[in-house]
Amino acid sequence: MIVAEGITKSFGNLQVLKGINLTINQGEVVSIVGPSGAGKTTLLQILGTLDKPDGGRLLINDTDVLHLSEQKLSAFRNRNIGFVFQFHQLLPEFTALENVMIPALIAKEKASAAEKRAKEILSFLKLSDRMTHKPAELSGGEKQRVAVARALINHPQVILADEPSGSLDTRNKEELHALFFELRDQMNQTFVIVTHDEQLAAQTDRTIHIRDGVVSEEAEQKN
Repeated sequence: MIVAEGITKSFGNLQVLKGINLTINQGEVVSIVGPSGAGKTTLLQILGTLDKPDGGRLLINDTDVLHLSEQKLSAFRNRNIGFVFQFHQLLPEFTALENVMIPALIAKEKASAAEKRAKEILSFLKLSDRMTHKPAELSGGEKQRVAVARALINHPQVILADEPSGSLDTRNKEELHALFFELRDQMNQTFVIVTHDEQLAAQTDRTIHIRDGVVSEEAEQKN
């Protein structure tokens, strides 16, 4: 589903990624862990096509994304990749429902169809009574669930999450982690999660350890 081969990336004289090779399969929940500065977020941004590597090859669903034009790459990203960030990145002037609809509207979905899909997802995530609330009126856990709903709206091939529970308290963190696995089990959704949370990493199907810009270890969990 995702195949990365020989991914390198430098910022000035600092080489952050030194030839990353990895494969992510459909329906997997994979964690990427490692010390700060190891290149985890840089790798996630490249996998999400938000940044380009200096070298290497990246296939997502058999599409060689590094050779797409900027316009085609933007459309591909919108349709195939969902993002969940540590601080939700919701637009404060819009309601939860409107925030979730935005990627579908960007993809030229009819407003009525986008609204219907957004309501279905928010209901599934137990946010039916929060749809008309703006981010300032939502709890931290609710904001992250809205962010997950937004990531799901276009039926993406993969959701990439960067420290998604880093700003949450213990209860909301556990609920968010449980949600990822529920979505995997019920929707065959693929997740790639950069995390420092050892508890989350231990729950995932596979953990990829990044150290000094390379994959230092890859471990399949025995759950």
